[in-house]
Amino acid sequence: MCELLGMSANVPTDICFSFSELMRRGGGTGPHRDGWGIAFYENAGCRSFHDPNPSYESPMADFVRDYPIKSDVVIGHIRHANVGRVSLENTQPYIRELWGRYWCFAHNGQMEEIFDTLPMHGRFCPVGSTDSEYAFCWLLNCMQASFNSLPDEKDIETLGQFLLQRALQLHHMGVYNMLLSNSQYLFAFCSTKLWWITRKAPFGEAQLRDADMTIDFKNETTPDDIVTVIATEPLTCNETWHSIAPGQLCVFRDGKLLMTLGEALPAAG
Repeated sequence: MCELLGMSANVPTDICFSFSELMRRGGGTGPHRDGWGIAFYENAGCRSFHDPNPSYESPMADFVRDYPIKSDVVIGHIRHANVGRVSLENTQPYIRELWGRYWCFAHNGQMEEIFDTLPMHGRFCPVGSTDSEYAFCWLLNCMQASFNSLPDEKDIETLGQFLLQRALQLHHMGVYNMLLSNSQYLFAFCSTKLWWITRKAPFGEAQLRDADMTIDFKNETTPDDIVTVIATEPLTCNETWHSIAPGQLCVFRDGKLLMTLGEALPAAG
C-alpha cells in the first residue's frame, strides 16, 4: 500500500528531514514506486508537487528535499498502485476548493467496492481513476450537502465527528488511512496504522530509520516551536512515536493535538 506523511506546526517549518526518509521508501528502501506528491500550505495558498515516477529516483523530489519550503501544514504521499493506472492524474495528494479554502487529501488503503456502493452526487468529481480520489470527492460532496459553510472554531468538533462517521463508513469498505486539511486543521483517521510525534522544547537529536542521517532540532528551532509529524510508519529510530488506534480520528492545529474522536475498533480476528 501507499505511505502518508503529514505535518502541523505553530510556525512555518520545513519538512526536509522527514521527507528525506519518505522519498527513500518510494522505490529505494520501500516498494512505493508508482508516484509521489506533497502539498505545502502557505496561509490560504497551497503549493504542490506531483510526479508519477518513483520519489527515490525523481529530480523533483531531490529539489523538494533540498529546498526548505516553510509551511504550517504539509501533506505528502508515496504510491504503491492498486486501483488506477500509474499516471499524473492518479498521483496524490488531491486538492479541491470548498468554502473558499483549498482542501488537501491523501489516502493509504484500498476500497474497490466504493465505485458501486457510494453514488457521486454534487459538484466534485474525480479526474483520475483511483478509489482514493473518488472517496475524496464523495466526502467533499457530503460536507457541502451537510454544512452551509466551514464550521468555526467552536464547532470544529462537530466537523470532526462528521468526518469520523464518514471515515468509519469508508473503513468498512476496505482500508482507509487518511490525512485531510483545509490549511488550518489537519485531520488524521486511522484504519490500520498511523503514527504521530510532537516535537517541542527541550529539543533533541533525531535519527532517520532508513538512512545515516541525524538532525539536532535544538539548532533548527526556537523554544516556542511546536511541530507534529504524522506518518504511516515511524520515520526515526530514537524517538517515541504514538500510534493512532484504528477507528479513531485525531485533529491537529498549530502543532498540537486538539482532540481524539471515536473509539478504538476491536482487533481483527
